[in-house]
Amino acid sequence: MTDTTVVLDRVLLLATLVQADLARFEREEGLSTARVHLLWVLGASGPTTQQALAQALDVTPRNVTGLVDGLVASGHVTREPHPSDRRATLVTLTALGTRTVDGLAASHADLAAKLFGDVDPGRLAVFGDVLDETTQRFARLMEKA
Repeated sequence: MTDTTVVLDRVLLLATLVQADLARFEREEGLSTARVHLLWVLGASGPTTQQALAQALDVTPRNVTGLVDGLVASGHVTREPHPSDRRATLVTLTALGTRTVDGLAASHADLAAKLFGDVDPGRLAVFGDVLDETTQRFARLMEKA
């Protein structure tokens, strides 16, 4: 039987390794975690309003404005008039933004294949289930705190 603190230590090590890999990508791309997250969301959703981005990222509209300003300055996104709401603007990936998101997605898929590609599907399913339960339990604990 495995000691629960030993398992937690392994989870914390994994979190540290994942964070280090994300930091490497951010350094290579010259982007912050928040900007990478915004690009990831925008890549999944397509052109969207800043209000929708704020909701998707669970941050204030003011925070999104700052993130978008930085991504406009770096050439990753543009602001364009909304086709049906003259009060709104759409945040849209540029060619550079699209290449960045594509690179992030390819890196994501490559890491998944390297980590789990040779794991037996049954074991991977169990691992996924335990990870889901653990994540949900931790989220509930965080809500209570």
